[in-house]
Order: sequence, then C-alpha cells, then structure tokens
Amino acid sequence: MGKRVYLGLGSNLGNKEQIIKKAIDRIGNRVGPVVAVSSFYKTEPWGYQSVHTFCNAAMAVDTDLSPEEVLLTVQSIERELGSKDHRKSDGSYADRLIDIDLLDYDGQVLDTYALVLPHPYMHKRTFVMEPLAEIAPQWLHPVLGKTATDILAGLRTR
Repeated sequence: MGKRVYLGLGSNLGNKEQIIKKAIDRIGNRVGPVVAVSSFYKTEPWGYQSVHTFCNAAMAVDTDLSPEEVLLTVQSIERELGSKDHRKSDGSYADRLIDIDLLDYDGQVLDTYALVLPHPYMHKRTFVMEPLAEIAPQWLHPVLGKTATDILAGLRTR
C-alpha cells in the first residue's frame, strides 16, 4: 500500500459509536488496511446549534487509491450508512448520522473544486485535532509546518 491517509469521523444521531465502527470497517474493506483508530471523543456541535452531541474519532489508513477515489469511496459509505447531506439548504450545518472527512492524503497539498487537502478547517477544530494527535502526534501539517500535537496545544490555549 502506497499512501497514508488520515480521516476524521463524526456522528451525532442514532447509535453514534456503532455507526462509526461500521464506517471504520467499510473504510478498511474498501480504502485500505486500517493502521490506527483513535479513541471516541464526545464533543459539542461546531458551527451550529444542536441538542445532539457528537462522537468523533480519527483513523489512519494505507491506500493505493487516489485522493479523489478515497473521497468518492467515503462519500459512498456515508450514503450507505444513511447520511444525507450534512448541510441545510441555506448552507449551514445540520445533524448527521455519519460524516467522514478526508483530512490528509500523504502530505499532499491539493485545491480543486471537489477536494482541498489538507482539510481546510482541521487545524481550527479541537474535535479533529484531538483524535488525530492521539494516533499521529508527529503528523506534520503540510501547509502550516506544525505537528498535530503543536496544533492541538495551540487550540487548547485559546
């Protein structure tokens, strides 16, 4: 397997842990071997109001798929597990059964209509950086040049 991929997973509806575990299994079967999975973190919604808290996790996978193929595969898994678009018609965030974000693809920097790498908001979100720092503390943000641990420390001092 050629490339190391980091994914962020989140759910705030249904049996959150079970849905995330199903997503992890499907990712392992279709994207590539699972290298690491973080603990599950209970977090508050980010960017919108909801009474439903999130369960978040991060995972590392080795893959031979291209970044676009990884994106299409995880979007397909989201749909299979019952998730609809996680945005409302006005563009704001909404509750979701599962959300799988492609955080990093082997340190590549990419900016296309379909995909921006690394994930453009990951370094601003504790719910992404905390599980990522757990499984890959020395992961280096390819644009900021900071490790996951350093980014998380900066978020915690705000």
